[in-house]
Amino acid sequence: MFEFKMPKMGESISEATIINWTKNVGDYIEAEDTLLEVATDKVDSEVPSPVSGTITEIRFQKDDVVEVGTVLALINEKAGSQKPGAGSENVEVKKDEVVLSQKTTTRNPQPATRNIDAFLSPLIISIAQKENLSVEEVQSIPGSGLDGRIQKSDVFNYLKNRKYHLQSKPISDNRQPTTFPKPKINFVEGKDRIVEMDRMRKMIADHMVYSKQTSPHVTSYLEADVTNLVNWRNENKDKFQEKYGEKLTFTPIFIDAVAKAIQDFPLINVSVDENKIIVHKDINIGMATALPTGNLIVSVVKKANEKDIISIAKEVNQLAENARNNKLKPEDIQGSTFTISNVGTFGSLMGTPIINQPEVAILALGIIKKRPEVITTEKGDEIAIRSMMFLSLSFDHRVVDGFLGGSFLKRVGDYLEQFNTNTKI
Repeated sequence: MFEFKMPKMGESISEATIINWTKNVGDYIEAEDTLLEVATDKVDSEVPSPVSGTITEIRFQKDDVVEVGTVLALINEKAGSQKPGAGSENVEVKKDEVVLSQKTTTRNPQPATRNIDAFLSPLIISIAQKENLSVEEVQSIPGSGLDGRIQKSDVFNYLKNRKYHLQSKPISDNRQPTTFPKPKINFVEGKDRIVEMDRMRKMIADHMVYSKQTSPHVTSYLEADVTNLVNWRNENKDKFQEKYGEKLTFTPIFIDAVAKAIQDFPLINVSVDENKIIVHKDINIGMATALPTGNLIVSVVKKANEKDIISIAKEVNQLAENARNNKLKPEDIQGSTFTISNVGTFGSLMGTPIINQPEVAILALGIIKKRPEVITTEKGDEIAIRSMMFLSLSFDHRVVDGFLGGSFLKRVGDYLEQFNTNTKI
């Protein structure tokens, strides 16, 4: 009997959510045929069966969160030596003879010992609030993470099997209750229509609300003269296409400038863990990319400070293409430490982006427009046509003050304005 396990979906992926099974108990499956679809963050992946055979047991159902390495199903390879109906020796497996089992491990058969020192991450607290779990009840859950840390899979398993409910004050998100009534939505039957949010849109909505509730957002603005940069790109984009077979967009130039500025101001490349500031050594730049569905996904250029513009351009193009074709891998959207959003591609002059948690800052880059500007030359002040662009930096005021945020934004602008037009491709 072959044990089909949850495969490793990426370097930092420890669990995945089951979206759908393509086969049922009793069905025959060929090796390399898709057996189920799973999701990690915003990436959906098809998981093939490594063997041929008949499925005799499925242990998890749709929407279950399963850790990597956990047995998901059992496949009878002997029964799969021939397809059903191919010969008299074929072993027939009837659906009503096989138990479609759930994970039977029972946690908390009695109230567990409470660990008052248990670390509760913002994600765990969010789940606890939705499920009306008390502080004591969450702290009683055995953690399977590093040093006994409670993971979301621990909470979900606990919710499935709990028999005892600890009575205490529910976890509070420290918000003051409001007496303002929920506004009534007027719906005209036959005229208005209802569109259900898809799974990704729900995740985006939850992530954005969580970010606004977690980080006090402040946004600073800067206008940069990117004329030299624009001229260099216009002069070299055809050469770049011919030499490398790749498009030369502004995005790799923006990423290069941001990576250099982060090296100058490393405290912008951090995350907050309660009262601790985690300073990241790697500079991993996330870039918001629009999907055909209209949703946005953040793919990541890892260690951007160690790459030149040519390498960044190739990686940016590949990530963008994979995003449009729904071919991103889980590791492609993991590990960002700072995010940029090129709102100029939508024609926006500027934006006030929401921080991509658990980062502490995000940069929006507006549309590049030609305008008459007063510039200083050897002859004095003159009016000239220049390519201008607005940059807006939203930052977490818990750990990034105005001086750091403003200085970092100014440095990004300086790198863009002082772009080396002698850069070779």
